[in-house]
Amino acid sequence: MHIPDGYLSPSTCAVLYAGAGAGWYSALKRLKRVLLARVIPLISVFAAFSFVVMMFNLPLPGGTTGHALGVTIAAIVLGPAGAILALSIAIAIQALFFGDGGISTLGANCFNMAIVGSLVAYGAYRLIAARAALTSRRRVIAAGVAGYLAVNAAALLAAIEFGLQPVLFHDASGTPLYAPYPLSVAIPAMMIGHLTFAGMAEAVISAGLVAYLQVADPVLLRGSSDWAQGPSGALELRPAGSSLRRLWLAIAVLMLLTPVGIIAAGTAWGEWSPAELAHSASVSVAVSSQGATVPSGLERLSKLWTAPFPAYAPGFVRSRSFGYLLSAMFGIGLLLCLSLLAQGVVARYRRRGSPA
Repeated sequence: MHIPDGYLSPSTCAVLYAGAGAGWYSALKRLKRVLLARVIPLISVFAAFSFVVMMFNLPLPGGTTGHALGVTIAAIVLGPAGAILALSIAIAIQALFFGDGGISTLGANCFNMAIVGSLVAYGAYRLIAARAALTSRRRVIAAGVAGYLAVNAAALLAAIEFGLQPVLFHDASGTPLYAPYPLSVAIPAMMIGHLTFAGMAEAVISAGLVAYLQVADPVLLRGSSDWAQGPSGALELRPAGSSLRRLWLAIAVLMLLTPVGIIAAGTAWGEWSPAELAHSASVSVAVSSQGATVPSGLERLSKLWTAPFPAYAPGFVRSRSFGYLLSAMFGIGLLLCLSLLAQGVVARYRRRGSPA
């Protein structure tokens, strides 16, 4: 679901960056009313959780792979604004440092997974769990349904974006310039795996975490309804320190298990490099029918950015499993550093704004 550079035209990327920018602006505007020093730790926790969850690849039909997003539990606890920022941060780190998704397509990936995924997850959860007690079984069911719908909504958007490229962007002979798959190929190829496996994985993870929080820390399930009025007139979320420690411990355990995520063979559909695209039998059929092996625009834009640790495989590490684990540790460590830095900046800003 992480669209690489070259698969979407520059104009498509610009439109989706604009859509993502509107989502980021709305989320930040919402969070301006929150004491950010209190919210940043939770955003960083769920950004880290999403980052790790997306490293666990699932085998899908056709020899490809997929993954859950972790967006649903973030939307349930943080609300859509916090979830949008948490997922966007995780997706940006994946693209910049690991080449998981492109730089030109960062807006598209954030729009699909972070913004639409968060809104669908939050809306579905709130609709199904309306007025249910925090410990109600209906909340567990609501989380599962919301997770399933959120992942499939994001996948459908990505499939449509793929499928529109050969229709809108081709040369005089009709050869696609970017993604070569028509809608008749892109939608089934993307949706079969997500409707069956990836969506179910998100559903199970979301329902399981809600069931766990109902016992361990039901306060977190209040979400935005627990953003109480603070002494300064702003809204503030009050997560217990023990809650954050437990969440970070769970993420640490998942991080240590990340090498399991590369057991599944194959690459996610639509995330091939130009070389993989040229050697993929299923893709080359679709491409050769248009008279080209690799679309020229795709090949050109694919060189836009070279990540330091492409495919979560540091070049200085021979063991693929150990390299994958090191990549997870680097990503989580970076998120922790960014969280501490952001908290320091916000604290300094608040001190400067305080009356002498």
